[in-house]
Amino acid sequence: MTEIGIKSEPAAGFTLRQYLVCLYGVVWREALRFVHQRERFVSALVRPLVWLFIFAAGFRQVLGISIIPPYDTYVLYEVYITPGLMAMIQLFNGMQSSLSMVYDREMGNMRTMLVSPLPRWFVLTSKLAAGAAVSVLQVYAYLAIAWFWEIEPPTPLGYLTVLPALILVGLMLGALGMLLSSLIRQLENFAGVMNFVIFPMFFASSALYPLWRVQESSPLLYWVCQANPFTHAVELIRFSFYEKFDPLAFGVVFGCAVVFLGGAIVAYDPARGMLVRKGQ
Repeated sequence: MTEIGIKSEPAAGFTLRQYLVCLYGVVWREALRFVHQRERFVSALVRPLVWLFIFAAGFRQVLGISIIPPYDTYVLYEVYITPGLMAMIQLFNGMQSSLSMVYDREMGNMRTMLVSPLPRWFVLTSKLAAGAAVSVLQVYAYLAIAWFWEIEPPTPLGYLTVLPALILVGLMLGALGMLLSSLIRQLENFAGVMNFVIFPMFFASSALYPLWRVQESSPLLYWVCQANPFTHAVELIRFSFYEKFDPLAFGVVFGCAVVFLGGAIVAYDPARGMLVRKGQ
């Protein structure tokens, strides 16, 4: 019992301000890392620009694009692949973020972050949000360059309507990278694992060619592309860029983001995750 006039201590918990301080610290750390790693920013732009200005010029006459949603008329090949290249930036950024988590775990920085008194799910979600924010900035930098080649949405509003899609796709791909980082034991194994994730996801999708062409050549590959979450990420960006909404793509991307993030939180759980089984 407490004495009269003296209130008992409140139950242990964290205030909103403490959560915001944690979020700010994680985001600021990722921002500083991004600023100091300029080659990461340059490489994120070089890959899609190479596809846009070199490969697109070669494939323009080979891969004709018919009128398919969300397009109301025929489009050039470089216009068609732009949403796929936007998603590619986010895909590589998500994998780059997972690489940084593997590196931090080897150096001990990740252990310091994970022993924070704040809930682990919040720390991981904060890091995921920071990575998604970086990927969105990279995409808009790419769009700024593509604008000089007249690759742009039908109206300027498209730059705004595509933002929620970019955020959701960034979260999904970042969560996937976070889940994979829990499965990679050493930094040397990262490249091999990523090659079995990045390239199959990117090429077995609608990023570079419409799925009706894939279906004509290989029905089996068509269904593989349909089952690929990256295909729906590309289509969500494509429709949003043209101020339209694809409910199927949204549902798949949102569902995969929840599943990947949930898997990552469980994997990084000290009591039952993959890190315990690896003795890390």
